[in-house]
Amino acid sequence: MSHFTSEDEALLQSMLRQLLQSVKEKITGAPSVECAEEILLHLEETDENFHNYEFVKYLRQYINNTVGSVIEEETEKCTSAQNQGEVSGYDTLVQHVTKKTRESKEYREMMHALKNVMMVVVESLINKFEEDRMHNKEVDSKTKKERQSGYYTDNCSDSDSSFNQSYTFMSQEQLQLLVERLDPIQPKEVRQEAVETLCFAPPSDILNSESWPNLRKHLTMSLSDPDGTFSEKILRFYAKTFSSSPFNMTREVYTSLARHLELYFLSGEYSLRISAGLDVSNTDINCLLKKVRLLNEYQKEAPSSWIRHPEKYMEEVVESTLSLLSVKHESSPAVSPDFLSPVYFLALLDIKAVWFKKWTHAYYSRTVVLRLLEKKYKSLINAAVQQCLDYFEFCKAAVNKNSRVSDFSQQHCSDKQNFSYTGPELQYVCFVHSLCLLGRLLIYKQGRNLFPVQLKNKKDSVSITDLLVLFTQLIYYSPRYPKTALTMHTDSYSPASLVMEILQVFCDQTGCAAECLYKDAVIDALLHPVQSLLSGTEVYINCLETTLIEVADILARIAAVEDGLSLLLYGENEKTAREDSPAAVHVIIQFTKKLLHDDISLLSGSEILPVVKGAFIFVCRQMYRTCEGLQMLIPYGLHESIGEAWKKVNL
Repeated sequence: MSHFTSEDEALLQSMLRQLLQSVKEKITGAPSVECAEEILLHLEETDENFHNYEFVKYLRQYINNTVGSVIEEETEKCTSAQNQGEVSGYDTLVQHVTKKTRESKEYREMMHALKNVMMVVVESLINKFEEDRMHNKEVDSKTKKERQSGYYTDNCSDSDSSFNQSYTFMSQEQLQLLVERLDPIQPKEVRQEAVETLCFAPPSDILNSESWPNLRKHLTMSLSDPDGTFSEKILRFYAKTFSSSPFNMTREVYTSLARHLELYFLSGEYSLRISAGLDVSNTDINCLLKKVRLLNEYQKEAPSSWIRHPEKYMEEVVESTLSLLSVKHESSPAVSPDFLSPVYFLALLDIKAVWFKKWTHAYYSRTVVLRLLEKKYKSLINAAVQQCLDYFEFCKAAVNKNSRVSDFSQQHCSDKQNFSYTGPELQYVCFVHSLCLLGRLLIYKQGRNLFPVQLKNKKDSVSITDLLVLFTQLIYYSPRYPKTALTMHTDSYSPASLVMEILQVFCDQTGCAAECLYKDAVIDALLHPVQSLLSGTEVYINCLETTLIEVADILARIAAVEDGLSLLLYGENEKTAREDSPAAVHVIIQFTKKLLHDDISLLSGSEILPVVKGAFIFVCRQMYRTCEGLQMLIPYGLHESIGEAWKKVNL
């Protein structure tokens, strides 16, 4: 078994160590095979990588070679009997084959051989147990030499390559000593040596020990150590724990790291401001980003495993995260609006809020997240709405002054690496994160129940309709440029593209569309550029043609659904139709006819005018596919206009 990896070695030693403990406590004679089976079952339940270990594969192959033929033979017999009606049901078949296999001669011989091997191994372990403890000093000396020769490196705080290192298994006494040596009151050299020993210890030993609660406190405090190398080694241990331990253990490590960051942002030593920008090449800021990145990586991985554990474990992780992100808004009412809060750091690393998308994807976790947001952390939603409002006001003010707005989504496209962010760039990154978070939140009924929200600097509360109108206005007020080879890969971060993604998702969700999109105010906002062109009003819109195509796309999606079509034909309330504003269908038809007659001067000569025409013809098609829609369109003679345009194109 020389081809086994270090992970297999760790598994074997962990298994044998547990077996030895069972022998010492329970067994006076030879260990039972049932004891080994219990240990293997426990490891299978707690270790997600159990079936990938070479040792487990070897054991499975050994069993297959020994009793595989018996299993196949009994399966064939039972299958034949099942076809004849003698045996029924899959469970019955499995039970029957299992019983026959256990009663076979081959199985008894295999178990006898395993028992003999176990007796030899455990006897050897018992004989050498005291001897191994005496050699601890030699092991420590060897570790120190390997470290000095460059065997241990700490270039990256969150590398997962730590499995390629040797492990030093530790007793409870050694772990207690380690805790004492990591106490912040100890000299720096003592703590340095202790943390290096920690990096060589298996995370399972550490997290399962009685000393872990005290050790966790020391590690949380040590993360604030001014020596960057020291804190990076602790981060390395955290990263190794995240990648090799089950969720019920790693949650404590995560909450420890989140608590450390929360205390740091609340401390007097933290003084970063948005207006000053952020230089990520600075050592302290780089270290801070590494800590947040480690949190974010765990945030995106945890949902794949937390459903297998009690809800309270998941709630600990969720609440520690929301508490950290709320630092700016809940720490003090007099906190400066220029405060660079944890949300900005998270947005830099996960600009589209993928973590929130994963946390709200499943009902199991979504319920907990939205409940905590509603009861304790609604300020996070308020802050996200405020961020979107601030960016919209910034864009609108620039448009009114007829000045060019910086499109931050198009910046840093060159090969030159950038190591700093200006204040406006940080604001934009946080805006994108907030926009994606709100877009995800509104998909769910429980998320929509969080609205309306009351902002500090706004007299009226902000409703869902107000937010959707704001989103829609971002399509034509935010900066944008024609698509080129240079801008294609950054276009997904432009406000218009992000809003389009959100609105398209809403259109596909029946309940969400009814509560969010099917409102007169939202339709009026969508048709604002169209109304301006029809009335001859001056239009300040970047990439007018692209904006019109996107507006037509959303209108067509709305018209494709019965309730949406009714909204376009009659308005939000058919019985109390507005006299001052005609239904959307009339505006759309009039604009489409003007397009077909080339009667809009601002669009004349445009290369993509045919695409704009096609987009609005398709909206009309979605409306006249029903009798009611057709009845609305007939008086306008749209079919004649289409025919004339077709003849003109052919000529």
